Amino acid sequence: MYEDFASTLAATMWTDFDETPEREGPTAEITDIDSFVIDGNFPWTIITLETDQGVTGIGEAYPSPGVHEIVTDYLRPVLVGENPLDVERLYNLMRESLSGRGSQWGVGTIAISGVEIALWDAAGKILDQPIYQLLGGKTRDEVRVYADCHAGEAMVSSAEEGQEETTYEPEAYARAARLAVEDGFDAVKFDLDVPSGRDIDTLSRHFDPPEIEHKRSVVEAVTEEVGDDAEVAVDLHWNFSPETAERLCEAIEPYDLAWVEDPLPPENTDAMRELKRSTNVTLLTGENRYGRHGFRDLIEEQAVDFLAPDVPKTGGIAETKKIADMAEAYYQALIPHNIGSPVATVATAHVGATVPNFVALEYHAREVPWWDDLVARDDPLIQNGRLTVPDGPGLGIELDWDVVDEHRKTRS
Repeated sequence: MYEDFASTLAATMWTDFDETPEREGPTAEITDIDSFVIDGNFPWTIITLETDQGVTGIGEAYPSPGVHEIVTDYLRPVLVGENPLDVERLYNLMRESLSGRGSQWGVGTIAISGVEIALWDAAGKILDQPIYQLLGGKTRDEVRVYADCHAGEAMVSSAEEGQEETTYEPEAYARAARLAVEDGFDAVKFDLDVPSGRDIDTLSRHFDPPEIEHKRSVVEAVTEEVGDDAEVAVDLHWNFSPETAERLCEAIEPYDLAWVEDPLPPENTDAMRELKRSTNVTLLTGENRYGRHGFRDLIEEQAVDFLAPDVPKTGGIAETKKIADMAEAYYQALIPHNIGSPVATVATAHVGATVPNFVALEYHAREVPWWDDLVARDDPLIQNGRLTVPDGPGLGIELDWDVVDEHRKTRS
Protein backbone atom coordinates (compact mmCIF):
# COMPACT_ATOMS: atom_id res chain seq x y z
CA MET A 1 0.00 0.00 0.00
CA TYR A 2 2.78 2.41 0.92
CA GLU A 3 4.69 1.67 -2.27
CA ASP A 4 1.61 2.27 -4.43
CA PHE A 5 0.90 5.53 -2.63
CA ALA A 6 4.48 6.80 -2.89
CA SER A 7 4.73 5.89 -6.57
CA THR A 8 1.44 7.60 -7.38
CA LEU A 9 2.45 10.69 -5.42
CA ALA A 10 5.78 10.95 -7.21
CA ALA A 11 4.12 10.50 -10.60
CA THR A 12 1.68 13.35 -10.03
CA MET A 13 4.21 15.86 -8.68
CA TRP A 14 6.69 18.24 -10.22
CA THR A 15 7.68 16.85 -13.58
CA ASP A 16 11.08 18.53 -13.61
CA PHE A 17 12.04 16.44 -10.57
CA ASP A 18 10.42 13.26 -11.86
CA GLU A 19 11.90 13.15 -15.34
CA THR A 20 15.54 12.20 -15.69
CA PRO A 21 17.25 14.79 -17.91
CA GLU A 22 18.80 13.61 -21.15
CA ARG A 23 22.58 13.38 -21.03
CA GLU A 24 25.51 12.12 -23.04
CA GLY A 25 27.69 11.38 -20.02
CA PRO A 26 27.66 8.38 -17.69
CA THR A 27 24.33 7.06 -16.49
CA ALA A 28 23.27 4.52 -13.92
CA GLU A 29 20.11 3.29 -12.28
CA ILE A 30 19.16 2.78 -8.66
CA THR A 31 17.95 -0.78 -8.11
CA ASP A 32 17.30 -0.89 -4.37
CA ILE A 33 17.59 1.04 -1.10
CA ASP A 34 17.62 -0.42 2.40
CA SER A 35 18.81 0.29 5.93
CA PHE A 36 20.15 -1.52 8.97
CA VAL A 37 21.41 -0.57 12.44
CA ILE A 38 24.85 -1.03 13.98
CA ASP A 39 24.56 -1.31 17.76
CA GLY A 40 27.19 1.21 18.86
CA ASN A 41 27.03 3.75 21.67
CA PHE A 42 24.11 5.01 19.56
CA PRO A 43 22.02 2.99 17.09
CA TRP A 44 23.97 3.94 13.97
CA THR A 45 21.52 3.74 11.07
CA ILE A 46 23.28 2.78 7.84
CA ILE A 47 21.68 3.25 4.42
CA THR A 48 22.63 1.08 1.43
CA LEU A 49 21.83 2.16 -2.12
CA GLU A 50 22.33 -0.41 -4.89
CA THR A 51 22.85 0.43 -8.57
CA ASP A 52 22.93 -1.47 -11.84
CA GLN A 53 26.64 -0.60 -12.13
CA GLY A 54 27.50 -2.98 -9.31
CA VAL A 55 28.17 0.02 -7.07
CA THR A 56 26.73 0.26 -3.56
CA GLY A 57 26.44 3.69 -2.01
CA ILE A 58 26.68 3.88 1.78
CA GLY A 59 25.05 6.58 3.90
CA GLU A 60 24.04 7.14 7.49
CA ALA A 61 20.94 8.66 9.02
CA TYR A 62 20.80 10.16 12.49
CA PRO A 63 19.49 7.61 15.05
CA SER A 64 15.72 7.96 15.01
CA PRO A 65 12.68 5.69 15.15
CA GLY A 66 10.87 5.33 11.84
CA VAL A 67 13.83 5.90 9.51
CA HIS A 68 13.74 2.37 8.07
CA GLU A 69 10.02 2.57 7.27
CA ILE A 70 10.40 5.94 5.54
CA VAL A 71 13.39 4.74 3.52
CA THR A 72 11.83 1.46 2.39
CA ASP A 73 8.12 2.34 2.19
CA TYR A 74 8.29 5.90 0.87
CA LEU A 75 11.71 6.71 -0.60
CA ARG A 76 12.57 3.36 -2.19
CA PRO A 77 9.61 3.36 -4.64
CA VAL A 78 10.32 6.98 -5.52
CA LEU A 79 14.04 6.48 -6.23
CA VAL A 80 14.32 2.99 -7.74
CA GLY A 81 14.92 3.41 -11.47
CA GLU A 82 16.37 6.90 -11.06
CA ASN A 83 19.92 7.97 -11.94
CA PRO A 84 22.00 8.25 -8.73
CA LEU A 85 24.23 10.85 -10.36
CA ASP A 86 21.39 13.39 -10.17
CA VAL A 87 21.91 13.99 -6.47
CA GLU A 88 20.45 17.49 -6.32
CA ARG A 89 17.37 16.58 -8.33
CA LEU A 90 16.75 13.44 -6.30
CA TYR A 91 17.18 15.36 -3.04
CA ASN A 92 14.37 17.68 -4.11
CA LEU A 93 12.32 14.72 -5.34
CA MET A 94 12.60 13.10 -1.91
CA ARG A 95 11.55 16.30 -0.19
CA GLU A 96 8.55 16.66 -2.48
CA SER A 97 7.55 13.02 -2.07
CA LEU A 98 7.45 13.50 1.71
CA SER A 99 5.81 16.91 1.58
CA GLY A 100 3.60 17.24 4.63
CA ARG A 101 5.24 14.19 6.21
CA GLY A 102 8.35 15.71 7.72
CA SER A 103 10.44 16.58 4.69
CA GLN A 104 11.18 20.00 6.18
CA TRP A 105 12.25 18.77 9.63
CA GLY A 106 12.20 15.74 11.87
CA VAL A 107 12.41 12.08 10.94
CA GLY A 108 11.55 12.69 7.28
CA THR A 109 14.54 14.97 6.86
CA ILE A 110 16.70 12.51 8.80
CA ALA A 111 15.80 9.68 6.41
CA ILE A 112 16.42 11.92 3.40
CA SER A 113 19.81 12.90 4.85
CA GLY A 114 20.96 9.29 5.06
CA VAL A 115 19.89 8.53 1.49
CA GLU A 116 21.52 11.74 0.23
CA ILE A 117 24.86 10.68 1.68
CA ALA A 118 24.49 7.27 0.00
CA LEU A 119 23.73 9.02 -3.30
CA TRP A 120 26.95 11.03 -3.07
CA ASP A 121 28.92 7.89 -2.25
CA ALA A 122 27.42 6.05 -5.22
CA ALA A 123 27.94 8.99 -7.57
CA GLY A 124 31.58 9.33 -6.53
CA LYS A 125 32.21 5.63 -7.07
CA ILE A 126 30.57 5.66 -10.51
CA LEU A 127 32.53 8.75 -11.56
CA ASP A 128 35.71 7.56 -9.80
CA GLN A 129 35.97 10.80 -7.81
CA PRO A 130 35.93 11.60 -4.08
CA ILE A 131 32.89 13.50 -2.85
CA TYR A 132 34.92 16.58 -2.00
CA GLN A 133 35.96 16.82 -5.66
CA LEU A 134 32.33 16.66 -6.81
CA LEU A 135 31.56 19.50 -4.38
CA GLY A 136 34.21 21.79 -5.83
CA GLY A 137 37.48 20.52 -4.43
CA LYS A 138 39.42 20.76 -1.20
CA THR A 139 40.29 23.79 0.88
CA ARG A 140 42.23 21.55 3.29
CA ASP A 141 43.63 18.02 3.31
CA GLU A 142 42.62 17.17 6.87
CA VAL A 143 40.01 18.32 9.35
CA ARG A 144 40.49 18.97 13.02
CA VAL A 145 38.60 16.60 15.33
CA TYR A 146 37.58 17.33 18.89
CA ALA A 147 36.92 14.65 21.49
CA ASP A 148 33.53 14.62 23.17
CA CYS A 149 34.37 13.20 26.58
CA HIS A 150 30.71 13.10 27.69
CA ALA A 151 30.05 12.94 31.45
CA GLY A 152 29.30 10.38 34.11
CA GLU A 153 29.60 6.68 33.27
CA ALA A 154 30.26 7.28 29.57
CA MET A 155 33.16 9.56 30.44
CA VAL A 156 34.66 7.17 32.96
CA SER A 157 34.30 4.17 30.62
CA SER A 158 36.48 5.90 28.03
CA ALA A 159 39.24 6.47 30.59
CA GLU A 160 41.93 4.02 31.59
CA GLU A 161 40.83 0.89 33.40
CA GLY A 162 41.33 1.01 37.13
CA GLN A 163 40.48 4.69 37.58
CA GLU A 164 38.15 5.10 40.55
CA GLU A 165 37.12 8.77 40.40
CA THR A 166 33.67 9.67 41.62
CA THR A 167 31.68 9.97 38.43
CA TYR A 168 30.55 13.60 38.53
CA GLU A 169 33.35 15.13 40.56
CA PRO A 170 35.72 17.69 38.99
CA GLU A 171 38.68 15.34 39.42
CA ALA A 172 37.06 12.76 37.13
CA TYR A 173 36.60 15.36 34.41
CA ALA A 174 40.19 16.53 34.73
CA ARG A 175 41.48 12.96 34.43
CA ALA A 176 39.35 12.27 31.34
CA ALA A 177 40.54 15.51 29.74
CA ARG A 178 44.17 14.59 30.27
CA LEU A 179 43.65 11.16 28.70
CA ALA A 180 42.05 12.73 25.62
CA VAL A 181 44.99 15.10 25.27
CA GLU A 182 47.38 12.18 25.59
CA ASP A 183 45.46 10.54 22.74
CA GLY A 184 46.41 13.52 20.55
CA PHE A 185 43.32 15.75 20.74
CA ASP A 186 43.89 19.47 21.11
CA ALA A 187 40.20 20.20 21.72
CA VAL A 188 37.89 18.45 24.19
CA LYS A 189 34.27 18.86 25.27
CA PHE A 190 32.33 17.79 28.37
CA ASP A 191 28.68 17.70 29.37
CA LEU A 192 28.04 20.31 32.04
CA ASP A 193 24.34 19.66 32.64
CA VAL A 194 25.15 16.93 35.14
CA PRO A 195 24.12 15.93 38.67
CA SER A 196 25.91 17.65 41.53
CA GLY A 197 24.69 15.25 44.20
CA ARG A 198 21.98 17.64 45.37
CA ASP A 199 18.24 17.10 44.92
CA ILE A 200 16.96 19.93 42.72
CA ASP A 201 14.05 20.66 40.39
CA THR A 202 15.61 20.48 36.95
CA LEU A 203 12.30 21.03 35.13
CA SER A 204 12.30 24.69 36.13
CA ARG A 205 15.61 25.20 34.29
CA HIS A 206 16.59 27.43 37.22
CA PHE A 207 19.76 26.54 39.13
CA ASP A 208 20.70 28.07 42.46
CA PRO A 209 24.21 29.29 43.38
CA PRO A 210 25.51 25.90 44.67
CA GLU A 211 24.57 24.30 41.34
CA ILE A 212 26.31 27.05 39.42
CA GLU A 213 29.35 26.60 41.65
CA HIS A 214 29.48 22.86 40.91
CA LYS A 215 29.56 23.56 37.18
CA ARG A 216 32.19 26.26 37.63
CA SER A 217 34.39 23.88 39.64
CA VAL A 218 34.23 21.28 36.87
CA VAL A 219 35.34 23.85 34.28
CA GLU A 220 38.13 25.03 36.58
CA ALA A 221 39.43 21.50 37.11
CA VAL A 222 39.51 20.65 33.40
CA THR A 223 41.08 23.91 32.21
CA GLU A 224 43.73 23.81 34.93
CA GLU A 225 44.58 20.21 34.03
CA VAL A 226 45.02 20.71 30.29
CA GLY A 227 46.34 24.27 30.35
CA ASP A 228 47.44 25.31 26.88
CA ASP A 229 47.53 21.72 25.61
CA ALA A 230 43.90 21.80 24.44
CA GLU A 231 40.89 24.01 24.02
CA VAL A 232 37.98 23.13 26.29
CA ALA A 233 34.27 23.35 25.44
CA VAL A 234 31.14 22.44 27.39
CA ASP A 235 27.69 21.21 26.36
CA LEU A 236 24.55 22.28 28.25
CA HIS A 237 22.00 20.30 26.19
CA TRP A 238 19.31 23.01 26.23
CA ASN A 239 18.70 22.54 29.96
CA PHE A 240 18.92 26.09 31.26
CA SER A 241 16.64 29.13 31.39
CA PRO A 242 17.98 32.42 30.01
CA GLU A 243 18.65 33.85 33.48
CA THR A 244 20.45 30.70 34.67
CA ALA A 245 22.40 30.40 31.43
CA GLU A 246 23.53 34.00 31.80
CA ARG A 247 24.67 33.47 35.39
CA LEU A 248 26.47 30.26 34.45
CA CYS A 249 28.20 31.91 31.50
CA GLU A 250 29.37 34.73 33.76
CA ALA A 251 30.72 32.21 36.27
CA ILE A 252 32.78 30.31 33.69
CA GLU A 253 33.81 33.31 31.57
CA PRO A 254 37.26 33.63 33.23
CA TYR A 255 38.24 30.19 31.93
CA ASP A 256 38.18 31.25 28.28
CA LEU A 257 36.27 28.25 26.93
CA ALA A 258 36.33 27.45 23.24
CA TRP A 259 32.53 27.47 23.25
CA VAL A 260 29.42 26.87 25.34
CA GLU A 261 27.06 24.59 23.44
CA ASP A 262 23.24 24.67 23.48
CA PRO A 263 22.66 26.73 26.64
CA LEU A 264 18.97 27.30 25.78
CA PRO A 265 16.17 25.23 24.23
CA PRO A 266 16.59 25.25 20.44
CA GLU A 267 13.34 26.84 19.28
CA ASN A 268 13.83 30.49 20.25
CA THR A 269 16.43 32.37 18.23
CA ASP A 270 15.54 35.67 19.91
CA ALA A 271 16.40 34.27 23.35
CA MET A 272 19.72 32.92 22.04
CA ARG A 273 20.54 36.26 20.45
CA GLU A 274 19.84 38.10 23.70
CA LEU A 275 22.01 35.68 25.64
CA LYS A 276 24.84 36.28 23.20
CA ARG A 277 24.47 40.03 23.63
CA SER A 278 24.50 39.77 27.43
CA THR A 279 27.51 37.47 27.88
CA ASN A 280 31.15 37.36 26.82
CA VAL A 281 31.44 33.63 26.16
CA THR A 282 31.46 31.97 22.75
CA LEU A 283 28.15 30.26 21.94
CA LEU A 284 27.39 27.33 19.63
CA THR A 285 24.10 25.71 18.61
CA GLY A 286 22.41 24.00 15.68
CA GLU A 287 22.20 20.23 16.04
CA ASN A 288 18.40 20.44 16.30
CA ARG A 289 17.98 22.69 13.26
CA TYR A 290 17.05 21.31 9.84
CA GLY A 291 18.32 22.56 6.49
CA ARG A 292 19.44 25.99 5.42
CA HIS A 293 15.98 27.38 6.16
CA GLY A 294 16.28 26.22 9.77
CA PHE A 295 19.61 28.01 10.12
CA ARG A 296 18.65 31.22 8.34
CA ASP A 297 17.52 33.17 11.38
CA LEU A 298 20.46 32.00 13.49
CA ILE A 299 22.78 33.26 10.77
CA GLU A 300 20.99 36.49 9.91
CA GLU A 301 20.51 37.46 13.55
CA GLN A 302 24.10 36.40 14.32
CA ALA A 303 22.61 34.78 17.41
CA VAL A 304 25.61 32.51 18.02
CA ASP A 305 29.28 32.42 17.15
CA PHE A 306 29.49 28.86 15.81
CA LEU A 307 26.93 26.66 14.04
CA ALA A 308 26.60 22.91 14.62
CA PRO A 309 24.59 21.23 11.85
CA ASP A 310 24.50 17.44 11.94
CA VAL A 311 25.07 16.12 8.40
CA PRO A 312 22.98 12.90 8.73
CA LYS A 313 20.17 14.94 10.29
CA THR A 314 19.96 18.37 8.71
CA GLY A 315 19.65 17.33 5.05
CA GLY A 316 22.90 15.66 4.12
CA ILE A 317 26.21 16.69 2.60
CA ALA A 318 25.16 19.30 0.06
CA GLU A 319 22.64 20.92 2.41
CA THR A 320 25.31 21.30 5.09
CA LYS A 321 27.62 22.90 2.54
CA LYS A 322 24.84 25.36 1.69
CA ILE A 323 24.49 26.19 5.39
CA ALA A 324 28.24 26.83 5.50
CA ASP A 325 28.00 29.07 2.43
CA MET A 326 25.23 31.12 4.06
CA ALA A 327 27.22 31.38 7.28
CA GLU A 328 30.34 32.50 5.43
CA ALA A 329 28.53 35.65 4.31
CA TYR A 330 28.19 36.57 8.01
CA TYR A 331 31.70 35.42 8.99
CA GLN A 332 30.37 32.52 11.01
CA ALA A 333 32.00 29.10 11.14
CA LEU A 334 30.90 25.48 11.47
CA ILE A 335 31.67 22.98 14.23
CA PRO A 336 29.36 20.14 13.16
CA HIS A 337 27.60 17.89 15.62
CA ASN A 338 28.40 14.21 15.09
CA ILE A 339 27.48 11.13 17.14
CA GLY A 340 27.77 8.73 14.21
CA SER A 341 29.77 5.82 12.94
CA PRO A 342 32.76 6.26 10.60
CA VAL A 343 30.27 6.73 7.74
CA ALA A 344 28.73 9.90 9.19
CA THR A 345 32.12 11.09 10.40
CA VAL A 346 33.77 10.80 6.98
CA ALA A 347 30.73 12.33 5.25
CA THR A 348 31.10 15.36 7.51
CA ALA A 349 34.82 15.48 6.84
CA HIS A 350 34.13 15.84 3.11
CA VAL A 351 32.08 18.94 3.90
CA GLY A 352 34.89 20.19 6.11
CA ALA A 353 37.34 19.74 3.27
CA THR A 354 35.34 21.86 0.85
CA VAL A 355 34.32 24.93 2.90
CA PRO A 356 36.74 27.50 4.33
CA ASN A 357 34.70 28.26 7.46
CA PHE A 358 35.09 24.86 9.12
CA VAL A 359 36.68 24.72 12.56
CA ALA A 360 36.39 21.17 13.89
CA LEU A 361 34.41 17.94 13.73
CA GLU A 362 32.98 16.14 16.75
CA TYR A 363 34.10 12.59 17.63
CA HIS A 364 31.71 10.97 20.07
CA ALA A 365 32.85 7.33 20.30
CA ARG A 366 36.10 7.12 22.26
CA GLU A 367 34.48 4.48 24.47
CA VAL A 368 33.74 2.20 21.47
CA PRO A 369 36.96 0.19 20.92
CA TRP A 370 35.78 -1.32 17.62
CA TRP A 371 34.71 1.99 16.00
CA ASP A 372 37.70 2.00 13.63
CA ASP A 373 37.30 -1.72 12.93
CA LEU A 374 34.09 -0.95 11.04
CA VAL A 375 36.22 0.43 8.20
CA ALA A 376 38.24 -1.86 5.96
CA ARG A 377 41.62 -0.16 6.36
CA ASP A 378 44.77 -0.65 8.42
CA ASP A 379 45.20 2.79 9.96
CA PRO A 380 42.79 4.59 12.31
CA LEU A 381 40.69 7.29 10.68
CA ILE A 382 41.50 9.82 13.40
CA GLN A 383 45.15 10.31 14.31
CA ASN A 384 46.52 13.01 16.59
CA GLY A 385 43.22 14.81 16.60
CA ARG A 386 43.03 15.05 12.82
CA LEU A 387 41.17 13.14 10.09
CA THR A 388 42.82 13.09 6.67
CA VAL A 389 40.02 13.34 4.12
CA PRO A 390 39.99 10.11 2.07
CA ASP A 391 40.94 10.48 -1.60
CA GLY A 392 39.17 7.32 -2.81
CA PRO A 393 35.96 7.41 -4.84
CA GLY A 394 32.82 8.54 -3.03
CA LEU A 395 33.30 8.65 0.72
CA GLY A 396 36.65 6.97 0.19
CA ILE A 397 36.00 4.24 2.76
CA GLU A 398 34.44 0.79 2.67
CA LEU A 399 32.85 -1.01 5.57
CA ASP A 400 34.31 -4.25 6.90
CA TRP A 401 31.17 -6.34 6.59
CA ASP A 402 32.39 -9.05 8.97
CA VAL A 403 32.72 -6.45 11.73
CA VAL A 404 29.42 -4.88 10.73
CA ASP A 405 27.68 -8.26 11.00
CA GLU A 406 29.22 -8.80 14.43
CA HIS A 407 27.63 -5.59 15.73
CA ARG A 408 24.56 -5.47 13.55
CA LYS A 409 21.32 -5.08 15.47
CA THR A 410 18.57 -7.55 14.64
CA ARG A 411 15.38 -5.82 13.55
CA SER A 412 12.45 -6.86 15.70
